[in-house]
Amino acid sequence: MRPGRRGDLAAIIAIYNPYVLETPVTFETDALRPEDRGEWLDAHLAGGRHRIVVAEAPGGPLLGWAATSEFMPRAGYATTVQSSVYCRPDAVGRGIGTRLYASLFRSIAAEDLERIVAGVALPNPASVALHERFGFRRVGVFTRIGRKFGRFIDVAWYERPARGPADGSEAHSIAETSARM
Repeated sequence: MRPGRRGDLAAIIAIYNPYVLETPVTFETDALRPEDRGEWLDAHLAGGRHRIVVAEAPGGPLLGWAATSEFMPRAGYATTVQSSVYCRPDAVGRGIGTRLYASLFRSIAAEDLERIVAGVALPNPASVALHERFGFRRVGVFTRIGRKFGRFIDVAWYERPARGPADGSEAHSIAETSARM
């Protein structure tokens, strides 16, 4: 795992576009081009709350990426970020998403943050499991909030403290504690 670099942009988009074109997990509907995401990437390379980390095969291509991005544009939301993680389809199920999130959450640990949120298009049991492993708890579901491929999609929203488990190892005990409260 390493911080993203400007030269990663084409690979980041190549990882993301199959999700855009073939799945409902993102509500983008048109494939992105590097020129569409240059400003976005630059905002994530400067450090601070908004970061991107990538997983790179030894001597090979990028296998995935994870980022924290602006949740809402109003200043009062500055201490909340939205997280996302995407892996190449041939790299799914190998623990790369878990390692990406662990690296990402460690990288922002010293930032002035209170919450990390994530939206999960349903159904998506793998994403739900990943987020719960990192101490995210479901706070609600927007029903029929988006439409893609001719059908309406529900999105579950999750949150966790910014100082929550960075590697997924503590998430089970946090979830149990929350359930007892």
